[in-house]
Amino acid sequence: MALFDRAIVKALPAVPKPIVRRLSAPYIAGPSLEDAVRVVSRLNVAGKLATIDVLGEAVTSIAESQEIARSYHQVLARIESEKLDANVSIKLTGLGLHVDAEHCRENLTDVAEDARVRGNFVRIDMEDSSTTGATLGLYRGLRAGGHENVGVVLQARLRRTLTDIDGLANVRLCKGIYVEPSEIAFQAENEIRASYRETLSALLDQGSYVGIATHDEELIIDALDQIRERGLEREAYEFQMLLGVRERRGDELVRAGHRVRVYLPFGVRWYEYSIRRLQENPAIAGYIALGTLGRLRRWRSPAP
Repeated sequence: MALFDRAIVKALPAVPKPIVRRLSAPYIAGPSLEDAVRVVSRLNVAGKLATIDVLGEAVTSIAESQEIARSYHQVLARIESEKLDANVSIKLTGLGLHVDAEHCRENLTDVAEDARVRGNFVRIDMEDSSTTGATLGLYRGLRAGGHENVGVVLQARLRRTLTDIDGLANVRLCKGIYVEPSEIAFQAENEIRASYRETLSALLDQGSYVGIATHDEELIIDALDQIRERGLEREAYEFQMLLGVRERRGDELVRAGHRVRVYLPFGVRWYEYSIRRLQENPAIAGYIALGTLGRLRRWRSPAP
């Protein structure tokens, strides 16, 4: 399967843009803020929360980073005016981390302050391992400066994660999608799952609010067990899922009384985001390709 996945990735640049858009449509709200507002409204009606991500990362200029920062201010204003149950999630390379670290900090602080004034929250997303130290440093700096309305993300895949949790008040815990070398990241699925369980347990034990971000049923069941064992109230944690993924399971969790937040990306950079996500994790490309072939077969099959 690995050879097939890599072959799909190599072919991606040749795939027509409309086809990529069609494949990515279930997982991206759309190119505009209006699209995001529409999808968040639908999620809220279904009893789900949302976190909105403006697509755009690894920018190469100050101007690009300022554009993305402005977009986040616009998102926060619309969340407030539309009374949506949503917050925002930010990738620091979109705010200029690799262009000018100080400028990135200023952008992030401005967005966090805007959110604070509006009674909202900012999740600082985690990217590949080259950004881990800087991301945690900026998060801790904002919290120390009085911005209690910011949280961060940890990836169970990284070997360092358990040593990073001390004092983290609000964490989204995910497996991590970035392909990293074995020296710094677990490779086997059973190792990643074990790290996830152990990290979740440690975070809950220290009183962190945890966004349990996984679609892995084994980890969902384990998380439910940990929550029940500790007698946690629903306000002490939440489950998080990606837009378009395991929606029925999310509905089940809502009906069972759990908070469920959906990660919702939108923006004009949807094509770059889609291609990059597939290139970063070739296995995802293979799954999508096989799923697409399956749908094509069903479309072409004669009606019974």
